[in-house]
Amino acid sequence: MLDLSGKKITLLKGGPGNERHVSIKTAESVAEALRSVGAEVAEVDVTGPDFEVPGDTFIAMNLIHGTFGEDGQIQAILEKRGIRYTGAGVETSRVAFDKGLSKAKFIAVGVPTPRSQNYQLDGSEPLTISIPLVSKPPREGSSVGVNICRTQEEWVKAIEEAKKFGSTTLVEEFIEGKELTVGILGDQVLPIIHIEPVEGFYDINNKYPWMNGTGKTLYHCPAELDAETTRRVQDAALAAFKSCGTEVYGRVDVMLSAAGSPFVLEINTIPGMTSSSLLPKAARTVGIEFPELCTRIIELSLAARP
Repeated sequence: MLDLSGKKITLLKGGPGNERHVSIKTAESVAEALRSVGAEVAEVDVTGPDFEVPGDTFIAMNLIHGTFGEDGQIQAILEKRGIRYTGAGVETSRVAFDKGLSKAKFIAVGVPTPRSQNYQLDGSEPLTISIPLVSKPPREGSSVGVNICRTQEEWVKAIEEAKKFGSTTLVEEFIEGKELTVGILGDQVLPIIHIEPVEGFYDINNKYPWMNGTGKTLYHCPAELDAETTRRVQDAALAAFKSCGTEVYGRVDVMLSAAGSPFVLEINTIPGMTSSSLLPKAARTVGIEFPELCTRIIELSLAARP
């Protein structure tokens, strides 16, 4: 394993998007883990493109979730400056972050995914997906702006909320079943986690209860699935990950229908790394403790962009 003793790792945290607080919490956990293996850690709170990375940085660890950090913008800035960084590259980040673009990649290689429509919020085109449906902003993370609509009234409210994020919303058929997520580290597919919110669905309140004191979610890792279903889910997740050319690591969200069919929803190229985050939970299940996980992400990133 890569020896990080004495090497300066600069953590890029915060960001200008809706997941800023989650990113800051992620950086706290990662800083502690890297210091435990002897790395020198610098932290940079990023609020826009005019951030400074210390000149003696060995590698910048991109921990900015969502807008700016996960969509290719910060990657392009770092490459222009000649600074090595962790995670997916410019183009793969851009594609994976955009739910419409990534869905097209899934479909092109036969990855199962819910039927969808890029719906114009001005109502200029008819809705082709029947209620119940899911409305989600094409370019947000952490389930920000996601609404499950089981009635026409809920759909009308969802349209109004969607307008906060742009002129279109991605509308998907609603898949009733189990919420699953699959971590990927290089070529290694990690154990499946079954996400079971006590109430509602896995929205930002249930993902990060420490942010607001509400929400509660049960996590089952590895998920209690038979061997064949496990294989189908993991195969679909890895195929989705590869379809976008995603490098280094990530997490693939999947719905498992009542009939046992997996439907890939999206790829997270900078998944959460807080104490309650899912990628560390899955890695720990196969004996990869948090400091080793952080080190392997750095090692894989250096191999992807020598």
